[in-house]
Amino acid sequence: MERLMRAVQELSMARTLPDVQRIVRTSARELTGCDGATFILRDNGKCFYADEDAIEPLWKGMRFPMEACVSGWAMLNKDAAVIPDIYQDDRVPHEAYRPTFVKSMVMVPIRTLDPIGAIGNYWSYEREPSEKEIGLLQALADSTSIAMENVQVYTELEDRVRDRTADLEKAKAEIHQLSISDELTGLLNRRGFFLLAQPALELAKRNAHSCLVAFLDVNGLKRVNDIHGHEIGDELIRDVADVLRATLRKSDIIGRMGGDEFCVLVCEPEGDLPVLRKRIFEAFQEFNETHDRVYCLSASVGLIHVWPADSCTLEQLLARADELMYEEKREAPGRR
Repeated sequence: MERLMRAVQELSMARTLPDVQRIVRTSARELTGCDGATFILRDNGKCFYADEDAIEPLWKGMRFPMEACVSGWAMLNKDAAVIPDIYQDDRVPHEAYRPTFVKSMVMVPIRTLDPIGAIGNYWSYEREPSEKEIGLLQALADSTSIAMENVQVYTELEDRVRDRTADLEKAKAEIHQLSISDELTGLLNRRGFFLLAQPALELAKRNAHSCLVAFLDVNGLKRVNDIHGHEIGDELIRDVADVLRATLRKSDIIGRMGGDEFCVLVCEPEGDLPVLRKRIFEAFQEFNETHDRVYCLSASVGLIHVWPADSCTLEQLLARADELMYEEKREAPGRR
């Protein structure tokens, strides 16, 4: 009885099916002093021998039709099968037992009302277990059914917590993404640009790499808004963003700073300032030639080369690029 109580306590703390199996297979042998014990689960009309503890291997990992094994009989009849001599009982598939040490056995269902499995005890000699031993084994099986239900509930709760946590993490990531993204273009907004560009700039300097900073001001947005409306103006801004995204490298950091202003940080550039300027202008020109819009894409651009020894902050670099952009705009009044 003391061993049963310990098993019941251990089962009450089990949180996984393997834990339940380990407790049951060990306890079942110790309760009756048998030579082997099996833990069987009901699995889609078959008996699955999920675990065992025996002096010799039995049927662990194997499945048998419920009508063809003693564990199935115990589940189907919702009663214990007590067999003092396996070769004198028609319920036993004798050929399956001949290679084993088993001479006598008892099988009890896990949950008698609606069995979900069975626990078997086996002896290497002919023996009829006492009513007390059968009662202890059935009590273990009843406690096992409760433990298995607890495991299922615990697993479902864990799954819910895991799903809820995943949902919260996803929502958090989406909120963060929204906080650093420009709603109109999908590019980084001002906050997002600084969040990514500042550490990228610092890393480039530490690695003795140069960078390029570009400040773009889209030409003609006010005129488009006044003549064609803000929806067309928004379309113009989206087109500029798409061209920049397609023209620059994935590693380049692009942001819309607001209104008609865009910024770019190019780390480890493939060319100098004229090369970047030419690439951007040619991309706008190709867009204008291949798309039928009521406007043409163009921008005034301020570009600076940032050397590793430059101690300016990103804010200061953008201010310098902004000044250069306005110088270009003043030199070509028609671009405003």
